[in-house]
Amino acid sequence: MNVRAAASYRPTKPELAVFVSGVTSMGLEILAVRIIAPQFGSHIYTVGGILTVFLAALSLGYWQGGKRSGLATNREMSWILLATAVYIAVVVYASDLLLSQTATLALPPRYASLPAVVVLFGPPTYLLGFISPYAAELSQKEGTGEASGHVYALGTIGSILGSAATTFVLIPMLTIDTIGVLFGLTLVVTALALTLPDISRNPVLASVVVVLLLVGATGAGPVAFDHRGDVVYQTQTPYQELEIVDDDDIRTMYLDGARHSAMDLENPDRHVFEYTAYFHLPMLMADDVEDVDRVLFIGGGGYTGPQDFEARYDATVDVVEIDREVTAAAEEYFGLEEGEDLESYAYDGRQFLEGTDETYDVIVLDAYKQDQVPFHLTTEEFMELVSDRLADDGILHANVIAAPSGPAAEFYHAQQKTMAQVFGDTYSFRTSDRNAIQNIQVVATNDETGFTQAELAERNDERDLGVDLSNAVENYMTDPDTDDAPILRDDRGEVDSLLDPMLGQRYIIEETDGDSSGTAAPETAPSIVLDSEPVSVPVAESS
Repeated sequence: MNVRAAASYRPTKPELAVFVSGVTSMGLEILAVRIIAPQFGSHIYTVGGILTVFLAALSLGYWQGGKRSGLATNREMSWILLATAVYIAVVVYASDLLLSQTATLALPPRYASLPAVVVLFGPPTYLLGFISPYAAELSQKEGTGEASGHVYALGTIGSILGSAATTFVLIPMLTIDTIGVLFGLTLVVTALALTLPDISRNPVLASVVVVLLLVGATGAGPVAFDHRGDVVYQTQTPYQELEIVDDDDIRTMYLDGARHSAMDLENPDRHVFEYTAYFHLPMLMADDVEDVDRVLFIGGGGYTGPQDFEARYDATVDVVEIDREVTAAAEEYFGLEEGEDLESYAYDGRQFLEGTDETYDVIVLDAYKQDQVPFHLTTEEFMELVSDRLADDGILHANVIAAPSGPAAEFYHAQQKTMAQVFGDTYSFRTSDRNAIQNIQVVATNDETGFTQAELAERNDERDLGVDLSNAVENYMTDPDTDDAPILRDDRGEVDSLLDPMLGQRYIIEETDGDSSGTAAPETAPSIVLDSEPVSVPVAESS
């Protein structure tokens, strides 16, 4: 097709229908990840389940559409598009309710998201599958091969546009519900266009009803009690759903439904999550606290950890937080004030380390989650990069989500063994007395330091850190048996299989007793126990 012909090209009605169906189907697939992830996590099983359901539904639609293509008309495609728009209104209206209901089904954790995906996205995707064989039947091209190839090309171009526009434009700008309504309205307009110029009364009335359903769905969803508290802020960032929730005096940042940071509004210096006080363990292992001049946090969240370091130590604190909107929320709701001593960088943690010439005395790696561990921040190659960016006597502190022993400890054992390959010494500290999934703190030193538990306890007594780490030192664990654990490498993607035993298991976040020192009393400290059988639970990451 030459330039002049391309400029004068006007799509036929079947071509328009197949193009719009491609845009919508791929756009819905991208939206599905953002809708499903807060309830079930965004691990490989959720994403793979979404892809599987969409492909299965499209295939079924293609098959049924091909069998019925002899009856294909533009008006028939118009009704299919309107029916799809109606179901999108259902998704917008009742997605939260349907998610909560399907989450109660007794399924193995890796399959837990499948019923929700099938119920929410199976029907509209199935209906959209009818459009391609109908369009091929109605095509003006000569020959089956030419008609099929033309339809496939237009549908694929529409899918490319739907994927790119949803990912790079719509999600960063609009809410999920608004994007759903936009897709629904696009289908309605296309359905009307297919009936032109001989438009009749019934399609017009049906289109008006569908538009009212779409618009009404955004403001009249089923009322549900939010057990977390009052949602004071909610948005969709390019990376995740971001929520700020106040429950009495505790403010919590949720990312894709997972608790990432918490602050006591009445006592901002308090460590609400006990494990965040453990971040100060490197200060017991440093030769002199005064020698710690530069600290790097990989993972910002609500920035409670970095702000605590800035306030307590005479050190410059850099923070790598990939999501700019998370940083903005920390400024608005968690009191973050960037300045000469605390600066944030919107980069991936590994990319930042590869691009910087800075050397740090302490690096805190707080970017792991129970079921969504960034693989590239776990490997031997990454640990070597961290070691290179640390001073000769530098210290790495990693917040690892796992159980201390048993099947759910597989990732912890692999991570500890990988770190031991690179660093002089490693030390592990549990944050709960129970053998459940929890925040295990792994500290690694570039030097061979050989600290004993008694030596750390003595340093805790001698050093005035403003944070009592006696509980942390008491929770010191001997090195685990890692003979059967793999060393994580860039060319071996084993993290997902190592995380698999944790799916659906109980996860414990210990909370402090309200003491401003930030540590919990051994017997009386309350804890949060999330028992999510049989559904996997996203967990706290950054602080």
